[in-house]
Amino acid sequence: MRILFAGTPEFAAVALQHIIQAGHTICGVLTQPDRPAGRGMKLQASAVKTLALQHHIAVEQPRSLRLDGKFPEDALAAQKFLQATQADAMVVAAYGLILPQWVLDTPRLGCLNIHASLLPRWRGAAPIHRAIEAGDKNTGVVIMQMDAGLDTGDMLLTQPIEISPQDTTASLHDKLADIGGALIVQTLADAQLNKLVRTPQPMDGITYAHKIEKHEAALDWRLSAKQLAQRVRAFNPFPVATFHADGEVIKVWSAYVVADGGADTETTTNAPGSVLSADDSGVRITCGEGVLCITELQKAGGKRLAVAEFLRGFDIKVGSVCEVTAP
Repeated sequence: MRILFAGTPEFAAVALQHIIQAGHTICGVLTQPDRPAGRGMKLQASAVKTLALQHHIAVEQPRSLRLDGKFPEDALAAQKFLQATQADAMVVAAYGLILPQWVLDTPRLGCLNIHASLLPRWRGAAPIHRAIEAGDKNTGVVIMQMDAGLDTGDMLLTQPIEISPQDTTASLHDKLADIGGALIVQTLADAQLNKLVRTPQPMDGITYAHKIEKHEAALDWRLSAKQLAQRVRAFNPFPVATFHADGEVIKVWSAYVVADGGADTETTTNAPGSVLSADDSGVRITCGEGVLCITELQKAGGKRLAVAEFLRGFDIKVGSVCEVTAP
């Protein structure tokens, strides 16, 4: 089949690689414009653009696809690009731009979206983060026939997966990216045989995965230890959970809830944010309910370190109270 592809980050690049390996003709790629990144803030190509250029695939990077929007010249160029490809279908994965109706109508079989949740739960921009943050036990990938709504289209194929108690957004992302790549290849094979079955999304259980904002990283010790542990996992690798100690912002890469509380859970006499202990096994801090044990940390300008190594270079004082900053 002749496939247009629209995507930007690594999640999308994994899917594009699967489609290429399946032998389909990639007749064009849409991806976000190059963005400044790194310490030098040099322009960097997206993961999808990098892969496309390696395979000598034509790339278009419009700032908008709206013909009546802020960048109509970009949209017009993209329209000519898409129409010239004469694609059978467009595959969309974490592209980052809303597709107007003219895009949805251009490919013969429409646009197929790879979405990293079990729709209709977690429609929107950050389904992997929000599933972990909410403590969900399961998630998955849905291949969806796109319509003009926000992740509201009919479902074509679905594959669920359990969320491990150790999963971070980073680890779950990689699992779902591989599933998405395999599932879209299966979808395209079914489309060739005219075997696709469209299932409308249920009206019950709709939730929205709003974009992750940097300010959410600040740990609010008034929340329960369980909630904070989930946030630590959800915000790894971005934006990374943080707290203040001795006037410095400390990033938290790994943490867990102290089981059964035990002697460390003096939450009735210690204010939320109180450091109960800090040793090679972890930094234990009281929360609104329970105790959080932090095991991997990073200070500004430093490396992420296991707690034992971190404490050799930074003294977190037992009895001190970390600042409570509501997200």
